[in-house]
Amino acid sequence: MKLNFFTMLIMILLLIVLPVNGVNNNKNQSNNWYEIFVRSFQDSNGDGIGDIQGVINKLDYIQEMGYNGIWLMPIYPSPSYHKYDVTDYLSVDPEYGTLADIKRLTTEAHARGIKIILDLVINHTSQNHPWFIAASNALREGKDSPFIDYYNFRQKNEGKYIPLYDTGWYYEEQFSGGGMPDLNLDNEDVRTQIHLILDFWLNVIDADGFRLDAVTSYYSGDHDKNITFLHWLKEECELLKPNSFLVGECWESLPVIARYYESGIDSFFLFPASQAEGFIASTLRSRSNRAEKFADRYQTVLDNIPDGTLAPFLGNHDTGRTVGSVQGRQNTTIAKFAEGVLNMMQGNIFTYYGEEIGMVGSGNDPNKRLAMYWNNENMTNQPPGITAEEYAYPSVDEQMDDPNSLLNYCRLLNHTRITYPMIANGENEFLIAEGDILLIRRTLDEESCWIAMNFSPKEFGRCPISSHLIIRADIETGTESSKIEEDELILPPYAIVILQEPN
Repeated sequence: MKLNFFTMLIMILLLIVLPVNGVNNNKNQSNNWYEIFVRSFQDSNGDGIGDIQGVINKLDYIQEMGYNGIWLMPIYPSPSYHKYDVTDYLSVDPEYGTLADIKRLTTEAHARGIKIILDLVINHTSQNHPWFIAASNALREGKDSPFIDYYNFRQKNEGKYIPLYDTGWYYEEQFSGGGMPDLNLDNEDVRTQIHLILDFWLNVIDADGFRLDAVTSYYSGDHDKNITFLHWLKEECELLKPNSFLVGECWESLPVIARYYESGIDSFFLFPASQAEGFIASTLRSRSNRAEKFADRYQTVLDNIPDGTLAPFLGNHDTGRTVGSVQGRQNTTIAKFAEGVLNMMQGNIFTYYGEEIGMVGSGNDPNKRLAMYWNNENMTNQPPGITAEEYAYPSVDEQMDDPNSLLNYCRLLNHTRITYPMIANGENEFLIAEGDILLIRRTLDEESCWIAMNFSPKEFGRCPISSHLIIRADIETGTESSKIEEDELILPPYAIVILQEPN
């Protein structure tokens, strides 16, 4: 790993000295997205709560790690710690900072070539939103109000409808128990408000797009209407800011996710690859033919989504952490290789903050959103409601100083994706998928690279290759190096190698 570590440093220095002219919107630019729960990330003012200035303070870290996109979980005013129940779509929660702070964040990020997308929560609002308060008061007083039609009210208690206190009315709430009434997205005034929200964040604040929360709940149980609404949303964003990026949360099976690409949305999270049950973690936990199993599942994804940009991930704020999914608390190599497999997939990969240092967390949602472990003195307060607080791996500062750490492995992966954009954006061809050995060719604009992977945790593998190929990047989870002997590539356990033809 030492040789790879110094190679990585050279790659990073080359990237830093290259001129940065804002955000690269080239479709061939690979994007390594980093999801941040602001409250738990970095506290800049000593109140124990992470804030936007804290994110600004860590932009150099994010850039050095090779993440060139940031997804911020909701930053809007909200009565909850998670802020998915919005009370004002055109402001920032005072706990996190000000509009000036978020504008400064987009400016500072763009200066580093980093894009910013915001969580767009428009399936529902908070019950404390002025729209819902006005509608509720009007119903209690028996008066008319345009805000009544902003939501889905009825005088019959059925399905996911919640009684409105002190009235005979009920309102739709798909996420019951959270005080989050669903918006009536067919209402033209609501759509006008959404247009204004999009315009504000895209053009006034200069965000680069949105992560779309709960897209299957816009019209619950009606995929066709959801897809039609998403098509409208994409058109609005393109009119307001061409090439803005939208990625949707469609927590469904692969065929359903594939259908949602008909909307024109850029990407949808690849849930079948994620979490403990997803095909990355389940493949790594299997005992044999791991490369064959992975290739088979991956090819099924490509067959279902032949043209859309994939958005693979291992875990996020709603799921158990990756280290637990791959049984990697005491096994750094499998934790590394899981990140390696993710990084070798096409599309825009998403990494949840703390995954790069092996943070753990499962069970209730706050457990999955623990304070980022920078060091023992520099952490936010834990979110309310945690039932377990554990850090299985060392802090950021400790791992920075260890060339064999998970953090430095992830940094090498990210910069490899940037250096070789065909990894993320090239056409995929499986050449070998036998036992634990996988060989892939990716081709972009007539330039190719070959990706060789050994899925075995213990055994060296032999991969036949063309005699003219040379090793460009050797990404090892341990201390052994890959090498070419005649027409074979010798791969240590859990090795990933990038090969190309000589210039």
